[in-house]
Amino acid sequence: MRNATTKQKVMDAAGYLFFTKGYHGTSVREIAGRAKVNVSLISYHFKNKQGLLEYLMVEYFEPYIELLEEYAQKEDTRESFYRLIELIIQYKKKHYQFTCFVHRELTLDNVLVREMMVTYLAKEKYILYRLFKQCLHGSGIKGTQLQYLFLQFKGMLMTPFMMPYDMRDQNVLDHSDTYFSKQYSKTIIQWFDHLIDSHKYCYKKEGVI
Repeated sequence: MRNATTKQKVMDAAGYLFFTKGYHGTSVREIAGRAKVNVSLISYHFKNKQGLLEYLMVEYFEPYIELLEEYAQKEDTRESFYRLIELIIQYKKKHYQFTCFVHRELTLDNVLVREMMVTYLAKEKYILYRLFKQCLHGSGIKGTQLQYLFLQFKGMLMTPFMMPYDMRDQNVLDHSDTYFSKQYSKTIIQWFDHLIDSHKYCYKKEGVI
């Protein structure tokens, strides 16, 4: 139990420092100091700073991908997809600092990012695109337009965590992570509803459907 607690303290300290100072701007000694542990304990649990970062990445992405896979197996309904959107935002907000760090790191081109691309990010894109496409089925949206809209959708999922300074006021105003998740998810869902309804209207007007 003590080892688990110590390990978590190190992970929490590293997550905070990586968020505030960046990976390269953070030293193992600083992590140990914030966690109030001996530097040797970090070596024992994670080998080095790179090992700690990789461990944090796996700990972050594994539950997230499990969430996506769970909903990928559910009945394909718009309501189910909308619930997933809320849960994604809730997960990202719950792990706010590390989510911001992850999205910042993913803008770089390095070995770790390429490994994440091959494993977790490729799986995320595959699952989300399938659910996204199914949600818009019957709207008349397809081809390149569908792909561009998917990019916009992915952007909406990431934006609050790519702009931490712009989120400061929002974090103070919002009562809880759940409150923010519901309110922000609602704006994405409204975007979907407007998108679907407007395209269906255009198709009906043109006599396509």
